[in-house]
Amino acid sequence: MSKWNDLFNIFKKQPLNFIKYYKEQNDVYTFLFEKPTGLDWKSGQHGLFDITHKKIKNRTRPFSIASTSSEDQIQITTKIGKNKSEFKQALLGLEQGMQIQLSGAVGSFYLKDSSPTLLIAGGIGVTPFRSILKQLEHDKNLKNQNVTLLYLSNNEDFLFKKDLDQAASIENISVSSFHSREEVFKEIQSFIDIHGNGGRYFTAGPTSFVQSVTNYLKENKVSKRQIKKDDFYGYTGNHL
Repeated sequence: MSKWNDLFNIFKKQPLNFIKYYKEQNDVYTFLFEKPTGLDWKSGQHGLFDITHKKIKNRTRPFSIASTSSEDQIQITTKIGKNKSEFKQALLGLEQGMQIQLSGAVGSFYLKDSSPTLLIAGGIGVTPFRSILKQLEHDKNLKNQNVTLLYLSNNEDFLFKKDLDQAASIENISVSSFHSREEVFKEIQSFIDIHGNGGRYFTAGPTSFVQSVTNYLKENKVSKRQIKKDDFYGYTGNHL
């Protein structure tokens, strides 16, 4: 059913009014748009964003929606380095009141039950987890669920630190940040030892990181059905 919903939602295009963008850290930027009336999505899903204010060759890109449907803005956060694509140059060229277009949201990267859940983020891959944790914080209904975020970053500063710290103050939500893959995999193993296939595992980030986490889970007898990777419906490239 979710695939049919995705097919339906992908053809639902809505204009988004641009509010502002700001620099999070180094080469990471956050863009804010007005949330259209009636638009809803599940925290963790992504949308397809179309540049409409400028003619460019590849005008459509997928982005995880870092905000929740309970917030009044749509937030996307992305890396923009020195060698900017046409798409990202166009994003930086947005001015207040300009519009882009959104298709979706789509994807199955969201919590579906109350199983103990491990969220494993590499770098910019923390964006869908910001949405998931903020929604859990908003719902405040975690009596029968434990959610743990492991966040690996090569930078000294961690994205969304204030939001993640606030979510971690809620009972049954745990957030841990690391600069070492070895430390992350040690924590993954601890979770597997306790929950095994009774838990659910979500991972997002650079392709190599996601693949290494997935391989490690499978090597440790975690069923493929219990693993969710942040992949984008209808898009085969690397979104980071």
